[in-house]
Amino acid sequence: MAAGGFCKLPNGSVVVALNLPSPAPAGGTAGVRVLVLAQNRARALTRLRNLGMRAIYLRGNAAPPTPDEITAVLHHPDGLIWRTAPDNGVTVTELWHPIRALLRRPAAQA
Repeated sequence: MAAGGFCKLPNGSVVVALNLPSPAPAGGTAGVRVLVLAQNRARALTRLRNLGMRAIYLRGNAAPPTPDEITAVLHHPDGLIWRTAPDNGVTVTELWHPIRALLRRPAAQA
């Protein structure tokens, strides 16, 4: 199950953050952190499911988005971004990517 959380903004919209396993093969990164801006939690999860991520659920609020993550998703035109998930609390210096970059990543061929 994916760890995640949400934060309700003053204007009523919600930012949902999820740590998901990487869609890359086992040799790839450990996982990705996905941020979604939507009107409510259900719509945020629906946006991800419509992109093909079917088994996405948000249970609890164990890993809510940080203020920096909220700022990043608010300033992105799509309101749907990702980057490599931090391991054991280590901060990541990687920039945020649009979700299209994650979905079109070619699989490594052996």
